[in-house]
Amino acid sequence: MRVGVPKEIKNHEYRVGLVPGSVREYVQNGHDVLVETGAGAGIKASDADYQAAGAKIAPDAKTVFAQSDMIVKVKEPQPTEWAQLREGQILYTYLHLAPDPTQARGLIDSGVTAVAYETVTDPHGGLPLLAPMSEVAGRLSIQAAAYALTAHQGGRGLLMGGVPGVLPAKVLVIGGGVVGTHAARMAVGLGADVTILDRSQRRLAEVDELFGGRAKTRYSTFEALDEETDVADVVVGAVLIPGASAPKLVTREMLKGMKEGSVLVDVAIDQGGCFETSKATTHQDPTYVVDDVIHYCVANMPGAVPLTSSHALNNATLTYGLMLANKGTDALKESQYLREGLNVHRGKVTYKAVAEALNTAFTPALDAL
Repeated sequence: MRVGVPKEIKNHEYRVGLVPGSVREYVQNGHDVLVETGAGAGIKASDADYQAAGAKIAPDAKTVFAQSDMIVKVKEPQPTEWAQLREGQILYTYLHLAPDPTQARGLIDSGVTAVAYETVTDPHGGLPLLAPMSEVAGRLSIQAAAYALTAHQGGRGLLMGGVPGVLPAKVLVIGGGVVGTHAARMAVGLGADVTILDRSQRRLAEVDELFGGRAKTRYSTFEALDEETDVADVVVGAVLIPGASAPKLVTREMLKGMKEGSVLVDVAIDQGGCFETSKATTHQDPTYVVDDVIHYCVANMPGAVPLTSSHALNNATLTYGLMLANKGTDALKESQYLREGLNVHRGKVTYKAVAEALNTAFTPALDAL
């Protein structure tokens, strides 16, 4: 199979679908790899590095899309990209279709077989291809919040961990999953006063044991959200319903009770965001203010650290990617875990949560295949 790697074109996206080490793995498995010139610039990987790994270099994205059987990316295809996709071609990347009907329609009309990293599962019920970027985003959320809290950024002028004799910032993390745990880990490490909300008693017990009392836990209710947002200096939204739009947990009304200059970081923005006032932003213009509360809603947070992110992502996506390259759509029939990643196939929506969010017909993946 010919595997294509175009350069990412989303605003300030520096990651790359395949690092040179992964290219070598595809080549060793008997596949041709076509990489757009400059695709690895964001991770300081030159065309020569890719050639040394066995790739061929394409002069432009048009050549990659036209000549490849399978496209490996990082972020969802942009309009100029989905227009180049075709029936019989496999797209393997993050999609986040639930809050993005325009992209969904583009993929449906193209006839492409679109496999989304964020809905591939594993035998443990986890989301192995989403996890590494959730880890990065969770950790970055605290870095972003710490910076936004500074006075010259319009924040409260707080140091996250305080100093002896001065209280640290209060950080509220909504969601105790991968993002929330890594956000809490960073915040605790900086010395912040951290509270984690979740609706799973089992997960709250696990988190409590993990942090050994260094972070507080509380069962998530509307009352708890109201009380905790009122006293928080930073709120990290870290909730996820696989494939579906994120629930709007922090309402506009709650903002009115929050401190002036406090910070909201919505890591769920790829799935529409979990704050009622959220709207996607970019690394170029990452924040905006509503009711004196700073909102950080960058939709590709891990793109800020592409070297770390690209290698972490490739570590997770390589095995499933090789399955697709080796067996094509037969791999989707054989592996239920990989099949969970199939969102669109030959004009049909094959992931139920996406179909419900888009109010369109759902076709079970096996039936579509």
